[in-house]
Amino acid sequence: MHVLRKHHILPLFVWVDDALASTTQTERKIGRPATLRDSEVVTILVFNLFTVQQQTLRQVYNWIGQYHTTDFPRLPTYQNFVAHCHKIVPVLNRLLGSLLESEATLRFMDATMLPVCKLVRRRWHRVARGVAHTGHNWQGEHYGFKLHASIDNEGKLCAFAFTSANVHDSRAIPVLVNEHTRVAVGDSGYRSQPLHRKIRKAFGTFILTPPHHKQRKQVMTESQRKLLRRRPKIETVFDYLKQHLHLQTSFPRSVQGYALHYTRVLLGYQLLQRGW
Repeated sequence: MHVLRKHHILPLFVWVDDALASTTQTERKIGRPATLRDSEVVTILVFNLFTVQQQTLRQVYNWIGQYHTTDFPRLPTYQNFVAHCHKIVPVLNRLLGSLLESEATLRFMDATMLPVCKLVRRRWHRVARGVAHTGHNWQGEHYGFKLHASIDNEGKLCAFAFTSANVHDSRAIPVLVNEHTRVAVGDSGYRSQPLHRKIRKAFGTFILTPPHHKQRKQVMTESQRKLLRRRPKIETVFDYLKQHLHLQTSFPRSVQGYALHYTRVLLGYQLLQRGW
């Protein structure tokens, strides 16, 4: 990946503007026109993620006002900027959906916890109350959400879903695969023979998981062993999303804010995987 400079925001804007023109449905605008176009707001959010990875909209707003005033001379007030960012969440979702590797025949599946606060504070956490829940994994209990995702062999996102933390990994399989998927590799959390048969019948997809440790005859081909050894690839993707792009956060002040943050990070990651 090449080093991004200040002037690289222009080609990113051109790409975003063209992409939105082809993915966004034409809608009749009512009321006063916004100071910034949707493509400009998307460019600001994504380019900030590429360069300084700031986590709050206040930091993004101050950054764009300090370093890119010539690129965006008609910057609105902070309140209007936040409202516009929240308004374009469906636009970000459509743009991200157009970039997914939906025709990948081989996928690696997994899920990761996205806590919204420390466990001891869950009783007093109001922002995601009624949406976030307590879930368990090998690391213990977590209060918040869970990201379910599948990637191709190169690490690009194929499909994803956000749920509350108490949703079991296997329930997201119908979202993570489709009729193009021939083999989907997962960990022991996806080991369910009735579900495997259901997915096989619906999509023609073979679900490959590690054999149970108590299974006497662990019959497996060499190609299946190689695929299982490559399964941790998706764990490195989750690590990059959390450690470098700050997917896990407690800064948003609304559920819509969490949706904006999560979608923005996944969109930025997918663009980085495509060469930005």
